[in-house]
Amino acid sequence: MTEIPDIRLDNGVEIPQLGFGTYQIEPDKTEEAVRTALDVGYRHIDTAEMYGNEKQVGAAVRASGLDRGDVFVTSKLGNGFHAYDDVLKAFNRSLEDLGSDYLDLFLIHWPLPEIGDYVETWRAMEEIHRSGRAKAVGVSNFQPHHLRRLLEETGTVPAVNQIEAHPYLTQDDVRAFNAEHGIATEAWSPIAQGKVLGDPAITRIAERHGRTPAQVTLRWHVQRGDIVFPKSVRRARMEENLDIFGFELGEDEMGEISRLNRDERVGPDPDTFNWVP
Repeated sequence: MTEIPDIRLDNGVEIPQLGFGTYQIEPDKTEEAVRTALDVGYRHIDTAEMYGNEKQVGAAVRASGLDRGDVFVTSKLGNGFHAYDDVLKAFNRSLEDLGSDYLDLFLIHWPLPEIGDYVETWRAMEEIHRSGRAKAVGVSNFQPHHLRRLLEETGTVPAVNQIEAHPYLTQDDVRAFNAEHGIATEAWSPIAQGKVLGDPAITRIAERHGRTPAQVTLRWHVQRGDIVFPKSVRRARMEENLDIFGFELGEDEMGEISRLNRDERVGPDPDTFNWVP
């Protein structure tokens, strides 16, 4: 089985650097996909209330035969539950749906800057962490100015900031702020929904190493220090995505990929995204 390195979060919790994402996997396909991923060797599963598949993720973990403590499970707060009491209730529902009495990591999914107050939301996250029912709490899609306000007005630094990041959106400023404050960076959409896989620079590097463009892109993330969790419902692709620890990109190759940055998002802009279901 592939040995996946761990990243130590600021509170000492260790998270596998490569995980399995469940975004856009239909609920009726999620349990099988997660069970397959766990069988292949993944030990880090990323889900969210808004994905609508927490129940299936929990069922897959239980059916895997693995101890709960051997699987790192992340979920995220839905956008409709940012008021303090609503956060606590939503967290309880996530635990119930996952069939677990704790989460390894719980994140605010979006800052929603024009809806409610994400500082109030974060204070409820602090309470969840103090209760011991989430080993770590963090945020997703927070920009440096969102993070700066949290740091100034509260006492807990987010353990993780999960952001869109890929070769076309390298997020250097956000990653630098995270690193300066001991916040681990997780990269969602690490291959830009497949857009980077045909890029000539990436395909040339892939040919040079006898690897696929997806493997090269994920390797670039890992060498940068990002935590990544690619998604697939195909076992062969899961195995391919996991097989990125047997080669290394050179410094010039890392730089060549990083220079592909064009500040191009495939998802919403956190400064303007205020959608609530």
